[in-house]
Amino acid sequence: MDKAYQVLRETFGHDSFRLSQEAVIRRLIEEDNSALVLYPTGGGKSLTYQVPALCLEGLTLVISPLIALMKDQVDALVRRGVKAANLDSTQPMDRISWIRDEVLSGSMKILYVAPER
Repeated sequence: MDKAYQVLRETFGHDSFRLSQEAVIRRLIEEDNSALVLYPTGGGKSLTYQVPALCLEGLTLVISPLIALMKDQVDALVRRGVKAANLDSTQPMDRISWIRDEVLSGSMKILYVAPER
């Protein structure tokens, strides 16, 4: 969990997790398990997959029907220096090609995808 706290501080600017975020993140990172997280709006669900995504190897795929929320999440992550993108029906072909190239090169960490894609 040391790396999770480092990511939390250095990337997101927080000193501690809230609610049961730490237990969820520990389960994902240390136990290599899946988790179902049911928090209310604004309850901190995003950090429960963003922190593990930055602690572990590979790509984290997030499926969301909310295009505006995906864009907001990606914009915030990119501002923090995280390689993230969203793929939905509004993306032009050149952007889709760039995303594909980044995913295939292994440099993309978090990819949000709308179900229609």
